[in-house]
Amino acid sequence: MRELRLINTYKNELQNYSLEQLRYKSEEAVWSLGQMYDHLILVSHSYLDNMETCSALNEVQHLGKTEFAEKLFKFGFPPVKFKLPDELNTPPNNSDSNDKLTSRIDQVILRLNQWEFKVDDINPNYKVEHMSFGWLNAREWYDLVELHFHHHLRQKEELEQRLVK
Repeated sequence: MRELRLINTYKNELQNYSLEQLRYKSEEAVWSLGQMYDHLILVSHSYLDNMETCSALNEVQHLGKTEFAEKLFKFGFPPVKFKLPDELNTPPNNSDSNDKLTSRIDQVILRLNQWEFKVDDINPNYKVEHMSFGWLNAREWYDLVELHFHHHLRQKEELEQRLVK
């Protein structure tokens, strides 16, 4: 399962950072590694919540993804930085320890494992709307978790470059 390899890599690399490095912010407007991890975990659970909502629906939605989302699911996120709207741009938590973040990632992995063989049984026309990507079905919400982790690899590398060794 590709997404678990990537997420497990993130998880395993948590042990490479001291607590000081995990919380280090090179600039006020730049996240720490810990904040990036917190963001990835929170968003993953949000996506998986939407996937579970799709599984409980019984009404077909004929609308689909936006043109941008069609490309995103085909090619992945473009290599650009996105700025969230201010109302969604609350700074992520910067207080979790390596162990706490590891435990929280384990919860994401657990949920992915629980749904891995069930997600394709959910009617693909049962959808929940994403504010930027349009109407996504359970499989798309599930796959978006991995796409999102992949999208943040460049940010992770940049933050690692800024660390005080």
